[in-house]
Formats: sequence, C-alpha cells, structure tokens
Amino acid sequence: MIRRLLACLLLLLASISLYQCARRGTPSGGIKDIIPPKLINAEPANMTVNFKGNKIRLYFDEYIKLNDVQNQLIVSPPLKNTPIITPAGAASKYVEIQLKDTLKENTTYTLNFGQSIVDNNEANPNSFFTYVFSTGTYIDSLNLKGVVEDAFDKKAESFVSVMLYEIDSAYTDSTIYKKPPYYITNTLDSTILFDLKNLKKGTYALFGLKDEGKNNVFDQKVDKIAFIKDTVELPTEEIFLLTLFKEEPDYSMSVPKFEAKNKIIFGYQGNYKDIKINTLTKLPDTVRTMITKLRDKDTLNYWFTPFEMDSLQFTVTNEKQKVIDTFVVKKRKLALDSLVLKPTINGTIGFEDNFAIEANTPIIKIDTTKIMFINKDSIPVKYTTSLDSLKNSLKIDFEKEPEEAYRLAIYPGLIEDFFANKNDTIVFNLKTNKYTDYGNFVLTLSGNVTYPAIVQLTDEKGAIKRELYVTESKDIKFNNISPGKYLVRVISDSNGNGKWDTGNYLKKIQPERVSHSPKLIEMRANWEEKFDFILLD
Repeated sequence: MIRRLLACLLLLLASISLYQCARRGTPSGGIKDIIPPKLINAEPANMTVNFKGNKIRLYFDEYIKLNDVQNQLIVSPPLKNTPIITPAGAASKYVEIQLKDTLKENTTYTLNFGQSIVDNNEANPNSFFTYVFSTGTYIDSLNLKGVVEDAFDKKAESFVSVMLYEIDSAYTDSTIYKKPPYYITNTLDSTILFDLKNLKKGTYALFGLKDEGKNNVFDQKVDKIAFIKDTVELPTEEIFLLTLFKEEPDYSMSVPKFEAKNKIIFGYQGNYKDIKINTLTKLPDTVRTMITKLRDKDTLNYWFTPFEMDSLQFTVTNEKQKVIDTFVVKKRKLALDSLVLKPTINGTIGFEDNFAIEANTPIIKIDTTKIMFINKDSIPVKYTTSLDSLKNSLKIDFEKEPEEAYRLAIYPGLIEDFFANKNDTIVFNLKTNKYTDYGNFVLTLSGNVTYPAIVQLTDEKGAIKRELYVTESKDIKFNNISPGKYLVRVISDSNGNGKWDTGNYLKKIQPERVSHSPKLIEMRANWEEKFDFILLD
C-alpha cells in the first residue's frame, strides 16, 4: 500500500515538474512563437474504426518537420516492419505513414509520435501526439498508468519502453526474450511517467525495458529490465511502479588474447570464482604460472614466465554451469609487463582515508624493513602493513595528526613480484590539514528501515565518498568530511552479504531496495550537520 502511494506521489511530482518545464517566458525583442503545430485533418480520421487501408495522412496548421521520428515513434501493438514516414528532412504541412504490415483483425492500433513532430520555425513539439485507429468496430478505451525508477541510481533512465504482454495459452516467462509485446509505450527523454492507452480488457504481464537494441525484446546482456511480479488485470485504478535493473549476466567467456609477453587476459561474465583455467599445451618444467583477477574489471590475468612458443591452448571450465570452452591463443610481438607501483593517494590525505601502494604485476613477497616513515620533524611514524591479494596492493595504516607532513620512503626490495622483479627507491610525500578544515555529518534513519544496511555518502553524480555498514538503529557518524555537496544512499542488505544485489527476472527476484536522500546535504568546514532521512517503502 505504501509503495502504491509512493508511485502516486511520484506521478504527481513528475506531472508538476513537466508543467513547470513546459512554461515558457517571453524573450526580449518580440513575442516568440511558442504554439506547437495543431492537427487540422487526418485521412482516415483519428479514432477511425473498420480501418482497411495501408496509408495515413496527417495535416497540420503550419509547416512542420520530423525530428528523430525513427526513435520517437512507438506503434502499439508493434509492427513487424517499420512504417515508411514522409517527408523526411523537409518542411511540410502533412505527415504520411505508409504501413507495410498486414494488420490484425479487431485490433486497436496506437501511433505515438513522442515529440518528433515540431514546427518548422521554432521547433515547438506537438508533444506525444497520438493517432489511433481500429481494424474492428470499436476503439479499445482502457488505460494503465505508472512511474519508472532506477533500482540503484537516483535518476531514472530516459527512453524506457513500457510493455504489456497478453497472458494467453502461448505466453510463458521466456516470451519477453523472443516476441514483442501486445502493447507498448515509451517514457522518452522528458518524464518518468508512462500511460498506456487504448487497451482492451484482459490479463497481462507488465514490464519496463531499457531497450538498447530497439527490437522490443529482452536482451539480458545489454538491457535493463523491470517487472511486476503479479499479473495485471484490466480495467484497474492502480498506479504501478516499475523498478529498472541490470541483471547479473549469464556466464560467458571472451576469446583470450596476449596483452603482454608474459600475460594473457581472459574476459568473462558471471562469477570469476567458478572459473578454472588450465593449459592443454604442455609447458616446460621451468615455466611458472599464476592467475589473478584484474582490479575492478571482469578480467582474469594468466601470468607465466616467458618461453619460446607459437601459441598456447587452454580449457576454461565452469563446473557450476557444467561448461567447458577450448581456446587457442596465438603469440604476438609484445613487451613484458614490468613492475610498476603507484600510491592510492598523493599529496593531501584525509583523516579517514586509507593509503596503499598498488602494483600492476602480482605481489609475491613483502619486506617491511625496506620502509622508512617519518614526519616533518624526522620522527619515525608508527604504522602497520597488510597485503590485499585481490586488489594486489600493500596497505599502510597509520594515525594521522593535524597539520602534519609525512615522508614515506620505500627502498629496493620492499616488494617482489611473480617475475622476481623488485622495486626501486620511491618517496611519497603526504600531508594533513586541520580538523577545522572538515565537517562532521550525523545521520539518523527513520521510517521503513531494515537492517543490516549499507549507508553511503556520495557526490552529486553518485560516486561513493564514504561507506558504513549499519546493523542496528543508531546515529550514523561520518567524521572529517571535506566541504562540498553530498547525497545519502541507503542499501537494504536483505541477504547480509555486505553488497547491493540486483534482481533476476526468471527467478522472480527484485533488486535489493535502495533509498536516496531527497535533497543535497551541504557540508561546511568546522561544522556539524545533522540530517534525519525518512525512508519510504
């Protein structure tokens, strides 16, 4: 019930926003034409029944142009063949639609032009102009309304297709992968609302689709999807909320390739922990190999000590999926990947920041006697180290003092990689600001909160700046925050695995709920900001 009220509220707010965006001022220098072109005649007439022809002409009261009509025009039910629309690229007082399909009997068709019909002078659109006809004796008149949101991001996608499939004897859960829907509309680029019109009574499955291929079917590899778990019975007064998400892709392997003389990369989709890579080519006894995951990418690195060969043959096995692939990778003239180190932070370091040294080749040994860490008074700084094998980095923890400068020198031999390469001498200079240069943020969660929760402080674009894992109701404190504007994102970690999990259509799993703060929080230096975030269902 609460979620239905939220959808209604979103619908109202979006409607107000659209109204305000549509208002136009009067610029200096004369009255600007703000009136969109108006339909004065149609052949056959709009709302025609017993439609028999294959040509439609729409006449307007002024010269018009077609703007992006290939992407803007939505025909419902979808046609197999794209209609021919003229004139293309020229100003005219009419639009002609030539239908190339054999139309279904006793069916109401809707042609929604989006905002593609604009006047020739000022490009004022005749927004969402719709032409309707029926091949039967009456026009279907039911409708269905709703709102589209993104499962993770604060801002919803544009150009989302909203699709209704009639549930009949031919319908299955896999139909959306194979066939276009019976009814379709699109949110276009200006609204998160949808309104499917001229529908007939019946039982339907409702979907949202960010249709990257523009083919009106679900491609799991590239499309985002939203679905309503229950069937939709028309007529209905309910306002529907569609939550759009990208599924975890099904397992697949890309063709591997040499990226360096001592490294082959294996791109994959799915869970890398289920993947086993083995060589069919017999390797010399002197050759050593190692497999690591590339930091922040769906790629496995196959490292080996170089030797003379023309190609290597591999099997890649996913025992969970019971799939075995065989690949042959041909040798290329490439240089060796040599050891390169870089710091995660350079210059000013915040009091809550973590410092680490990242390597591009696999770290095998660490000798912490090769570190000299002093402050500006040349006094040794106490520190601890830890090796992160997944990120292939050496983390160095230390207590940061205000208005301090640090000199971290690493000497040859601190890090040794898989190929027995060792680092040269490198010096990193770090400094801290005053505590008063930062602010403190105290967050209280109320409303429909479920624990555990992942609470993130992000910038305006959604990039994570701070993150805390919260298991109970209490004040959440983000200390020493740099001045700026922030948003709060709260992930309801329903399965307790410490990360956001997306949904799965076939398994009928919705994504874990994500809530976004309705306003920006402006953090100032030497200030404590308190914010009560009320989460809705």
